[in-house]
Amino acid sequence: MQTGSNQPVQEATASKPLVFGLTAAIVVGIIAPLVLPHVTHPSMLSHILLHIASLVIASFLSIVSLTAYRRTGGARTLYMTLGFIALGIAEVFYLFQAVGLLFFLQIPNLDIEFPHIIVLAMLSLFGLGVLKVNK
Repeated sequence: MQTGSNQPVQEATASKPLVFGLTAAIVVGIIAPLVLPHVTHPSMLSHILLHIASLVIASFLSIVSLTAYRRTGGARTLYMTLGFIALGIAEVFYLFQAVGLLFFLQIPNLDIEFPHIIVLAMLSLFGLGVLKVNK
C-alpha cells in the first residue's frame, strides 16, 4: 500500500514574462531578415512592426493557452487555444503581405481574401469558447 500526502502536485511552469520574452525573441529573430530590406521606408517599417507586435502577442497567447489546455483540458479552453493559433496564422499572412513576400490570396470567383476567412474562423472559435456551456 502506498502512502503519500494529500498535497497537490505542482508542475514546473515558467513565468509569463519569461515566456513572453522568449516568444518575442524567437519571433523577432525569425522575422527580422524579412524586415531589414524595408528599414529605409519609415511608413512601411511602422506598418510591419505593428504586424510583428501582433504576431508576438498572438504567439504568446497561443503558448499560454496551450499550456492551460494541457493542464486543465476542456472544450472551452481548446476553442480559445485554436482561436489564438488562428490569430497567429492570420497575422503571418498579413505580415507576409505587408513585406511583399505574399500577395493577396483570394478565393476565385468570390473575391474574398484568405486571411479574412481565417479571422472569421478565429472569431467563431472565440465565440464557441466563450458561449459553450459546461455540463
